[in-house]
Amino acid sequence: MILMLTLGLVVLLLLGLPVALAVALSAFGAILVSGSIVPLTAYAQKMQFGLQNFILVAIPLFILAAKLMNTAGITQKIFRFADTLVGFLPGGLAHANVVASLIFAGMSGAAVVDAAGLGQIELAAMTKNNYPLKFSVAVTAASSTIGPIFPPSIPMVVFSFVSGISVGRLFLGGVVPGLLMTITLMLMVAAYAKKYHFPRQPFPTWQSAFQSLKDAFLPLLTPVILLGGIWLGVFTPTEAAAVAVTYALFIGVLVVKELTLKDVVQVFLETARETAIIAFVVAASALYGWVLMRSGLTIRIADGLLTISQNPLVILIIINLFLLVVGCFLDSTVAILILGPILMPVITKVGIDPIHFGVVMVLNLMIGLLTPPFGIVLFVMAQISGLKFEDVVKATLPFLLPLFVVLVLIIFFPGLVTALPNLLMGGAR
Repeated sequence: MILMLTLGLVVLLLLGLPVALAVALSAFGAILVSGSIVPLTAYAQKMQFGLQNFILVAIPLFILAAKLMNTAGITQKIFRFADTLVGFLPGGLAHANVVASLIFAGMSGAAVVDAAGLGQIELAAMTKNNYPLKFSVAVTAASSTIGPIFPPSIPMVVFSFVSGISVGRLFLGGVVPGLLMTITLMLMVAAYAKKYHFPRQPFPTWQSAFQSLKDAFLPLLTPVILLGGIWLGVFTPTEAAAVAVTYALFIGVLVVKELTLKDVVQVFLETARETAIIAFVVAASALYGWVLMRSGLTIRIADGLLTISQNPLVILIIINLFLLVVGCFLDSTVAILILGPILMPVITKVGIDPIHFGVVMVLNLMIGLLTPPFGIVLFVMAQISGLKFEDVVKATLPFLLPLFVVLVLIIFFPGLVTALPNLLMGGAR
């Protein structure tokens, strides 16, 4: 049964089956191999139950808000504002690329949305100003991983779903790591700019700076409204997602007046399609998790880890090494849905703060978005840049270093994650 659950899933994924189908079939096959008699209705009930959680409503809403921002041309205003802030530095447009991703992270919560939407604008601007295409692609790919760390974050919503941990506290826990990712990536850009003598933008005039801020002011308020509302208890994180959609529609339709009825309908259709894919994955993972619990594998893994060491730091390092490998092969959502229930009992027993662990796990899996063979951001960047996949991989590899630095920092210094949620929302709960 355990063999079918593990190797069966790997084989089905390697055969190219859709993720949801591979997860569901491996779970179904494991039950058959075990000889257990389970009514077919039980499978459907477990999958349906996996979707019956209010917090999951936040996922399509955050996707919708980001798409509305993209379609309304707000991402262009954000990039221009970021260029005004840091464009005068050596390698200015690359710095603007990173800062724009941080700003857009406060609206999207997904790396792929950042790479596919904002990424096209960033690549066009950098290519026009004679930056090497491979370098531009690498910066864009690496900076897109800030989106799922700096709040709001779709992967953290998923982690909250499987762990029962407050998503508001997880969002706040991602603030400092997101800022650290921005700083380390900008240091990497500065090193490249010095070595290759990349150009800088002219220092902005007061008039251009004011116009840039004016254009981007309302979009810049998005993360302030969302985090402020959650912190003050005005709305829940799921309700914050609905607020984000309403705000995006307000800006797109009434302020910039770039969103037409046709655009809105198209965005809703695209969001529905992407949400359906995620929903199938969540439902299949719920079935897989149920079978996993029946197999006893979760207990064996927990006991196995605890026999190695009871030291929280040692356990955390072992788990991270495992997740780095998993991230090369599994989508972050699937990995969180499957591994979250397995690892939570372990970290609870050794006294690791679940908020700390959640942010560490998400950041670790975001690095997986940039690692072959299944790094989805790499495929997105290859598609929008026209480069070969192999070239995108080679160009992006050096930019994994800043991300690893931040991962190591938050592993060894939990306060970087937990201090802000504890300060603003009280002690751990």
